[in-house]
Amino acid sequence: MRGPYEWLIGTRYLRSTHRRGFVSFVALTSVVGLMLGVAVLLVVLSVMNGFERELRSRILSVTSHATLMGLDGTLADWRAARTAALAQPGVIAAAPYIEEQGMLAHGQHVVGTMVRGVLPEEERKATGLAQRLTAGRIEDLEPGSYRVVLGSALARELQAGVGDTVVLMLPEGVATPSGIMARERRLRITGIFESGMYEYDSALALVHLSDAARLYHLQDRVTGLRLLLKDALQAPTTVRALALALGGGFYVFDWTREHTNFFRSIEITKSMMFVILLMIVAVAAFNIIATLVMIVKEKQTDIAILRTLGAGPRNVLATFAIQGVLIGLAGTVLGAALGVFVARHLESWVHILERALGTHFLDARVYYMSDLPAYVEWVDVLKVCGVAFALCALATIYPAWRAARTAPAEALRHD
Repeated sequence: MRGPYEWLIGTRYLRSTHRRGFVSFVALTSVVGLMLGVAVLLVVLSVMNGFERELRSRILSVTSHATLMGLDGTLADWRAARTAALAQPGVIAAAPYIEEQGMLAHGQHVVGTMVRGVLPEEERKATGLAQRLTAGRIEDLEPGSYRVVLGSALARELQAGVGDTVVLMLPEGVATPSGIMARERRLRITGIFESGMYEYDSALALVHLSDAARLYHLQDRVTGLRLLLKDALQAPTTVRALALALGGGFYVFDWTREHTNFFRSIEITKSMMFVILLMIVAVAAFNIIATLVMIVKEKQTDIAILRTLGAGPRNVLATFAIQGVLIGLAGTVLGAALGVFVARHLESWVHILERALGTHFLDARVYYMSDLPAYVEWVDVLKVCGVAFALCALATIYPAWRAARTAPAEALRHD
């Protein structure tokens, strides 16, 4: 019958009202400290997960999963390469494109940009950028029309809108009697897109593929093929297999390499935040040690009486270990519940706070997004709860061991 009375005595000590309930108060603060530590750790990890998840989603919605390019920067026989790409398993679409640098001018505003020539019907299949036009349609880009679709941030910087005319200045010069002048071409804005990624919204202009070929003197060549795959995570192996199937001699690129620094920095930051914020949980574990040591000190006489009644050191150790385990379990469970609740409502609460203060916490030009997403991964919840509970269990060892070493005669000498 060792279990029942050890459980009864251990839980009773936690509810002790001796000395005006000071021990119970310290036990409560230990639970609260552990709860806050676990909750903060979960919220921070959820924000990092949400940021990574949202960033990946936005990147994959506006860019290609993989790219096949020629070693000299152009792809001559792109139609044969496109046919071979579509024959590869896992490839949904393959869109040719031309990408070159240029400068756009509207009135007194001049902005450097990346000019991308696309086939509208293929672009709609290959990426989600065609579905993100807030004005106009990508099909308005007709060959020979010299029309352009601008990113929303780029249009704001140029102070231009649909129907306005902008001047595209090309990097190649033209010899004139007055010297070398930059080549220029007037383009009419027929659409505005907003991808949610400031990197694209501020520095990307879409024109028809044939117009881009004429502007940059590429004739029938293109920069490369942009691929849409069934499984974006298989992009490195799929595009490499395609290049080998075509006989090699291509430069391959995929979204994991293009944005590897973003995701690597997020993973490193997430790991560092886990270690740093785990210190809060460690402090709560130290509070459990202090709480149990005070309980052992206060209950010296009770321990001695239990020993004289036949309780062994293992019984006493189990009695006080139960108290530490209960404190750790309560703090961990409450912290997990609080952390998950806050993480799931964090984005809406941030919006409310921004409206109340009349400010915006995240600048899209720096963080690539203006919201604060949070996504709870249950693997993180289990990991945090497991580590927190393990620390609390370890924290009970010394006080329980000290209680088990109590000598009955020494404790009752002055009573």
